[in-house]
Amino acid sequence: MRRLLVMIFITVGVLPVISFAEGRSISSLGRLEPLNGVTQLSGPSGGSGSGTVIKSLEVSEGDWVEEGQVVAYLDSYNLRKAEVARLQAILNNADSEMTRQKNLSKTSATSKVRFDAAAMELNIAQADLAAARAKLELSVVRSPLKAQVLEIHARPGERVSSIGVMDLGQTDQMYAVAEVYETDITNVEEGQRAWVSAAALEERWPGTVERISLKVGRMDVLGTDPIAKTDARVVEVFIRLDNSEATSRFTNMQVQVEIER
Repeated sequence: MRRLLVMIFITVGVLPVISFAEGRSISSLGRLEPLNGVTQLSGPSGGSGSGTVIKSLEVSEGDWVEEGQVVAYLDSYNLRKAEVARLQAILNNADSEMTRQKNLSKTSATSKVRFDAAAMELNIAQADLAAARAKLELSVVRSPLKAQVLEIHARPGERVSSIGVMDLGQTDQMYAVAEVYETDITNVEEGQRAWVSAAALEERWPGTVERISLKVGRMDVLGTDPIAKTDARVVEVFIRLDNSEATSRFTNMQVQVEIER
C-alpha cells in the first residue's frame, strides 16, 4: 500500500513540471538591426592614390537615399571629369573627319588608306572616351539601395579607411536577431510569435520569427552574467518586428528576446 501511495505522489508531482516545461518560452539575448543588416558603403573599387580621399558629401546622417543616388564625390572627380571633356572633343573631331572622308570617298577624292585611318582614329577616340567615363564613375560614390544613412565614417578631406565611407540601413523594417542556444533551436519554428525588450527602455515589441539561420556559430551578444557561457554554440533567429518605427533609431542595441512556444 505504501509503495502504491509513493507512486501516485511521484506521478502527480511530475506531471505539472512536464506541462510547464512544454509551455515555457525560449529566452535569449539578441540585437536590433535593419532588413538585411547594416551595409558598409566603401569607395568605388580601383580608386587609388588621390581617389581615396573624400571631396564632398551629398548627404547627412539620418537622410534617406535612393538606389543609385550619389552620396559622395572623391577628390579625383574634377581631374577625371576634365579628362572626359578632353576626350569628348577628340571624339568630336574624329567623327567630323570620318564624315569628311565618307563624303570624299563618294567622289573618289580620297584614298582607302586615309579612309581606314580616319575610321581607326574614330574607334580609338570612342574607346578612350568610354575608359575615361568609367574612371570618372570610380570617383563617384553611389548608394546601392534605398536606405537611411546611419553613420558617416569619412568626411571631406579625409581618406576612406577599411570601414568605408558610411553605413546604410533599411530601417523602415527592423529585426531582432536572437542568438538561440543550439539545444533550444529545435523548439523554434518560422511563424512563432516573440517579444523583444531592452534594459534601457520600458517598451516591449512584438514580432514574428521569419527566418532561422542555417548554421551554428558562437555567441556574439554578451550579457552581464559573469558565469554566462561566452563560447556557447548558438543559431541566429531573425524576428520581424511589428512596429519598426519604434525601433528604427536603435540599430545594434542589445535586447532580450522571448519566443513563445
